[in-house]
Amino acid sequence: MLLEEIASTLQTGNCRKVKELVNQAIEEKIPVRDILEKGLIAGMDVIGEKFKKNEIFIPEVLIAARAMNQALEIVKPLLKESGVKEKGRACIGTVQGDLHDIGKNLVKIMLESKGFEVIDLGTDVSPETFVKAAIENDCSIIGCSALLTTTRPVMQDVVKAVEAAGLKDKVKVMIGGAAVSDDFREQIGADRYTTDAATAADAALAYIA
Repeated sequence: MLLEEIASTLQTGNCRKVKELVNQAIEEKIPVRDILEKGLIAGMDVIGEKFKKNEIFIPEVLIAARAMNQALEIVKPLLKESGVKEKGRACIGTVQGDLHDIGKNLVKIMLESKGFEVIDLGTDVSPETFVKAAIENDCSIIGCSALLTTTRPVMQDVVKAVEAAGLKDKVKVMIGGAAVSDDFREQIGADRYTTDAATAADAALAYIA
């Protein structure tokens, strides 16, 4: 089946072939939502599961993500035309004082592969910037990453800023990175800690389901 072929080809990272198959699916009048969900997202779901199990590693994820992003360039205009909305919005970033971004970039890939619109705030992001972005973009998720233990307190400041803005019931604060743990999450009052990008995307999707 064509959608299954899109999913399996995406996993190989063959951009040219994925784009050809997506265009073929469009020509065959397959609903664009099905192309997205049963083709592209289904393929990235497999990538995410394999990544969680250490069956593949960051290079393979990035190769598949590149194919996904090129296919999305074809699909996104059609999604808007057909009235299909993104599943949710998340703003993510590496916290103030930390310039590491590999983990954060992987989370962005995985969130987008689940149908999220992601506002990527980059690195060295202040608590105020997280909250401002969440309000302006109507986000339901704030994702904070930290690799340096010295920047962990900023995550607590993000939680406090969310509470001060009256967003606690509306916005979930998720944390991740080598500097943090679930015990730390509990200590600062964040909503969720995950060990990897694929699990983070699953958890974010569960919050808005």
